[in-house]
Amino acid sequence: MIIDSRAFARAGLLGNPSDGYFGKTISLSIKNFGAHILLYQSPELVIEPQEADANVFRNVYHLRDTVSLIGYNGGIPIIKAAIKKFCDHCDENNIKLSNKNFTIRYHSSIPRQVGLAGSSAIIIATLKALMQFYSIEIPLHLLPNIALQAETQEMGINAGLQDRVIQCYEGCVHMDFNKAQIEEHGYGVYTPIDPNLLPKLYIAYKTDLGKVSGKVLNEIRSKYDKGDEHVISTLKTIANLADQGAEAIKNRDYDLLGQLINANFDNRCKIMSISESNMELINTARNCGASSSFTGSGGAIIGIYQDDEMLKKLVYSLKKINARVIKPYMI
Repeated sequence: MIIDSRAFARAGLLGNPSDGYFGKTISLSIKNFGAHILLYQSPELVIEPQEADANVFRNVYHLRDTVSLIGYNGGIPIIKAAIKKFCDHCDENNIKLSNKNFTIRYHSSIPRQVGLAGSSAIIIATLKALMQFYSIEIPLHLLPNIALQAETQEMGINAGLQDRVIQCYEGCVHMDFNKAQIEEHGYGVYTPIDPNLLPKLYIAYKTDLGKVSGKVLNEIRSKYDKGDEHVISTLKTIANLADQGAEAIKNRDYDLLGQLINANFDNRCKIMSISESNMELINTARNCGASSSFTGSGGAIIGIYQDDEMLKKLVYSLKKINARVIKPYMI
């Protein structure tokens, strides 16, 4: 039996980056891109290397460009971390795994290092495959926590629950990570939003931009942990935008929603440095009349466009700065 498991890219619509700071977010599952896991029983446990794991290069420039685009590690360390945390979860819950091995093969079409949650998608798809292989059921609201621990505890990556929640639940979800809820239960309050209520959305991402997302957020984490009042206050403002956005979506008030999307990014600028390349992405979209904010930690943006004419303008203008535009597929 071959197990075929998938998890999709995600785009944060509002609330970024408050999810790691007891905040609130709205996020979307983007089915245009995904991580794909194939798993089947075998005599030994084997993780098959893919192109991203290669250590042979044409020359030094090929190595440099590869590292710039996808980082120093491929998918194998991510899968190892996912398998380990799966085992840890089973041990902690007195779940005995059957004595059998597997071969696992991965593939991802999610653009790397542009804030579309490629790493967590591989982890979620791996966990889903392992659950099926061992006939283990993990409650949906707990699965994002295990995925997060694979990155934070095993790989030392600075991340929050948002990406893993939407990749488990899919669709569109409002997430409330308030401190009382998290400290008592260990997970947030997750409320689905009907994707059919959403306006015309676009996503654009740089095709030549590579940046390790965990490092981008270290600047905020350091200041937050030190009790920086400006950072804490701004993160609360950003979190509140998610609540306002949920209400705007419910009322189909897309003008207000567009203003909130812009406000999300503008507040983010108050507490973290934005690269020239990322500012170019934001400003190019706004100059076309669209709203724009980061989908994650940078490299990709999301916003509302009004009509096909504006969409064409976005495609044309963003192509000039090596950015690709897509209409997100969510259902």
